[in-house]
Amino acid sequence: MNLNSENKQAVHEVMIADMQKRLYEAPPNYGMTLEMLVDSILHTNSIADVNDVLIEYGEIVPSEYLTLDGTLNYVLQLLCNKITAHENDLRKYSV
Repeated sequence: MNLNSENKQAVHEVMIADMQKRLYEAPPNYGMTLEMLVDSILHTNSIADVNDVLIEYGEIVPSEYLTLDGTLNYVLQLLCNKITAHENDLRKYSV
């Protein structure tokens, strides 16, 4: 499944944030690994591409994310979490 440009940007943003958190807890060469990971994420154009990135960094993600179905669920989960966080922020500041 290809990602259109609007969705691609949203997926890239949530993936970079999530993977950055995961990398922070992992290897000691965090900076170099993060730069390569962000570059890989920014070159994804489809769910299959996202799956390839997750497989490449499989040591920091649960194994259930390493299938196409798992990758799609991972992306949907990240996007839903972002929406929920945004809704919670709006509730805090509404009168």
